[in-house]
Amino acid sequence: MTLPVEETPRVEEPLRVLLLGGTGEARRLAGHLAGDPRYDVISSLAGRTADPDLPPGRTRIGGFGGPDGLAAWLRDERIGAVVDATHPFAALMTESAVLAAERTGVPLLVLRRPGWTEGPGDDWRRVPSLEAAAADLPGERVFLTTGRKNLAAFAGDARRWFLVRSVDPPEPPLPPRMEAVLARGPFTVGEELALMREHAIDALVTKDSGSAMTSAKLAAARTLRIPVVMVDRPPAPDGVPIAATVEEAAAWLDRHRPAHEG
Repeated sequence: MTLPVEETPRVEEPLRVLLLGGTGEARRLAGHLAGDPRYDVISSLAGRTADPDLPPGRTRIGGFGGPDGLAAWLRDERIGAVVDATHPFAALMTESAVLAAERTGVPLLVLRRPGWTEGPGDDWRRVPSLEAAAADLPGERVFLTTGRKNLAAFAGDARRWFLVRSVDPPEPPLPPRMEAVLARGPFTVGEELALMREHAIDALVTKDSGSAMTSAKLAAARTLRIPVVMVDRPPAPDGVPIAATVEEAAAWLDRHRPAHEG
């Protein structure tokens, strides 16, 4: 008598995902996928912040060495999908991700939250770059929230006084007349109003990151009738799918999991 041979249950391989992060959306997506056996997620941070807010799960910190280095890493780690959830102004990282995905055939999604929208009572002046912002800057006491590495455009302005806020100390070249405030958001509207009033701020310069964590400064500027110089974000890459929310990104990843026969 021949006994039936029991079939070994097919084990579904998890989709290995590289999550290029550092943003709140990246942390939320990592948290959404954490503990889900269908995914093996590695979050990558650039390492530019001394004490980063680490996402749940596995992380790596540091660069890849450009598009070629990233492509090699994707092959070596057998990555099945890449989600670029870096800052909307991290144009070089996004460019590297696009090129590496093209060279390896790994599917790529760009997760970008929508930008801010001007509303009633706002006085926004949109500009294409920080250099354009510095060239036509209103006010005499200016609040700069453009990041610690983006101050060179204002370094030659010896007439205005600048309040610079960043998580880590700002890097030179710096404006000759400035004060640095080291702080990490989110900030409340009340906190932003108090800060702007304390320093008699009469203009705000910021980048259109679209982050809810840092939008209180825009409400404060509206209340104080302060003009806002808004630096437009770089255009999204052509031919790459874009998700505006963590839920959209999770649905995209679900569609890219390997198909298994029942």
